Amino acid sequence: MLLLIQYTLIFSSVLLLVALGGCFSEHSGVINLGLEGIMVIGALGGALMMRFVPLTVSPFVMVVLVILGAVVLGVAYSTLLGVACINLKADQTIVGTAMNMLGTAAATVFVKAINTAANPDDVSSTIQYAEAKKAFLVNIGGFEFNWFMLIAVIALAIAYVTLYKTKFGLRLMACGEHPQAADSVGINVYKMRWAGVLISGVYGGLGGICYILAGVSEWRFENGVAGFGFLALAVMIFGQWKPTRIALAALLFGLFRALSNVYFGFDFLVSLNIPGSIYNMMPYVISLLVLAFTSKNSRAPKAEGIPYDKGQR
Repeated sequence: MLLLIQYTLIFSSVLLLVALGGCFSEHSGVINLGLEGIMVIGALGGALMMRFVPLTVSPFVMVVLVILGAVVLGVAYSTLLGVACINLKADQTIVGTAMNMLGTAAATVFVKAINTAANPDDVSSTIQYAEAKKAFLVNIGGFEFNWFMLIAVIALAIAYVTLYKTKFGLRLMACGEHPQAADSVGINVYKMRWAGVLISGVYGGLGGICYILAGVSEWRFENGVAGFGFLALAVMIFGQWKPTRIALAALLFGLFRALSNVYFGFDFLVSLNIPGSIYNMMPYVISLLVLAFTSKNSRAPKAEGIPYDKGQR
């Protein structure tokens, strides 16, 4: 049971971080379907830090540098969405889909090039970081506490306060609901949408590095992030674009994802003789069912996905 709670919290942290990123972007009026690609690139930044930063540094410095690497690359990659969809007014769905494919492919090629340069016989796309990973873990009575669990809670509090208690957040949401009205009172819609996209890059990058720390000592980049970016979108929609509801949805989806890792530890689940692949499918099946039954009542920002035209009224 302790292991189930541990995995539930770490997977929920991943989903919460990425879903909050999507929430900021969509509240500004930009649909970010490229969260999967942002996660991969953010994870690349963090993994490279864990590989090349000397293990002699303190755990605190290692954590800070890894987070910084993930955030910087996550934000940098999200600028592709901003340029294409805000400046060039491209179709946001197509751009997001392209970013997902490009992210995984680019990370794979980049890591293979690094490995080949270090060892000509190594053409894998794997980064090993088992030792550096220990900086993120604290053993509390047999429970492995990951610092990203705390980071996710802090990120949730920041998102809630920013969106509902600050002038910036209210302006951001105004740009996702009625950008022309926001522009008429002096709000720069383009800047607010850029802010939403870049913030989604921060959260997406954090979610990516959190994902690869969720129980693996090495990560093969061509495997991507196993659809967690799309699961996070389902969490966001199920949570009605509201941070507190998103947190509850993340716990639900995280629980089902955790079951696929630890079901063999529960005798009553093993006795059902259900193949392990079924448990692996559960979070994705649940996401389809949830969206099928709740999509009619979903209340998305009215102007999301619509390129802003200053002359339109």
